[in-house]
Amino acid sequence: MTRLDPTRLDPVEEAITRAHREEWARVVATLTRRLGDLGAAEDAAADAFATAVERWPHDGVPPNPGGWLTTTATRKAIDRLRRELRRDEKHQEAALLHDDDPPLDRGAVEDDRLRLVFTCCHPALSPEARVALTLRMVGGLTMPQIARAFLVPEATMGQRLTRAKAKIRAAHVPYRVPTAQDLPARLDAVLTVLFLVFNEGYLATGGDTEPVRADLTAEAIRLTRLVRELLPDDSGEVTGLLALMLLTEARRPARVSSTGELVTLGEQDRSRWDSELVDEGHHLVRERLAAVAAGGPPPGRYQLLAAINAVHTAARDARDTDWSQVVTLYDRLVRVDPSPLVALDRAIAVAELDGPDVALALVDRLPLAGHHAFHVTRAELLRRLGRRAEAREAYDRALALTANTAETAYLARRRSQLD
Repeated sequence: MTRLDPTRLDPVEEAITRAHREEWARVVATLTRRLGDLGAAEDAAADAFATAVERWPHDGVPPNPGGWLTTTATRKAIDRLRRELRRDEKHQEAALLHDDDPPLDRGAVEDDRLRLVFTCCHPALSPEARVALTLRMVGGLTMPQIARAFLVPEATMGQRLTRAKAKIRAAHVPYRVPTAQDLPARLDAVLTVLFLVFNEGYLATGGDTEPVRADLTAEAIRLTRLVRELLPDDSGEVTGLLALMLLTEARRPARVSSTGELVTLGEQDRSRWDSELVDEGHHLVRERLAAVAAGGPPPGRYQLLAAINAVHTAARDARDTDWSQVVTLYDRLVRVDPSPLVALDRAIAVAELDGPDVALALVDRLPLAGHHAFHVTRAELLRRLGRRAEAREAYDRALALTANTAETAYLARRRSQLD
């Protein structure tokens, strides 16, 4: 092990934070497969991380943190079994836990973490509970991060997760590897989860994390590629989501400035975009457009979002953006997904086409007073209209609701410029 001075906790804390970010989902997925119990797997993983917090400052960070955590979590699970089960049963279970060979029936999903995604999206749970549970188990998101993603108080989200786990226990919902027949019914929830995990990586909501988490965006893309391989004949939404992720991820190198400030799409240095990801994303969008033109089903939410991003990334300069096409695509998206956040994004595009006064009238009707993006949009529109005092108030409200360090730096600078 790498020996560290026990009085210097910062390197250890950083190692534990990194291990939680990178290894939590893998440990939970592995333990769920071995134990057949989602709740027990999470408890064992939590015990392992608690042990790491206790031991790593003195023993040093192990060379393979993921392996150490998985082994420790397995031992914690065995200890629980020894306390809770009869002698004969406990030895049988312990023997299973020590067996590193995968089960013979791995079902339709080979990847441990993707299998856990489909398992969490069990039809016995409500759609909201499926998404929240998967974000916690697979994405490793904290309760505050999940609550912000759902626009609900943290206490409310905690109650939802508690009820979801209680329902699993009460209904005796078994851990079962999803079959090929299970996959389509769970697909919508799975795609929602992957999209939210990606968004959390692209603009992290937690103030105690990096402003952009490449590990989450990469994992969301990897899992979405696997879903596409599993379901090549789906309606196109998997392909649409993958294209959306790729076109968004392509812009990540230009997303944050060298001083740690968020850089908006219109101000980004487009030469820094990943051209290979842009090309792949455009190829997938054209593939879906051809399928629709050939009589396929109309495009859904993710395909339309991908098409919008294709318009943005096709422009060599922000001034060359075809805003008329963007608004037209948003008009179609609103009919598919009439959510306030989609209406807010549409209003931003309308501002470029019809002016900030028209857009502000649309924004002010939206029930998004508790969402920071609403106040950011109002601040920028009021700024363009010369209503500086109101713009300052909107920036203040947005800053109060924003935890991302890069976005905070950007908003603070924009507000200071009003003075």
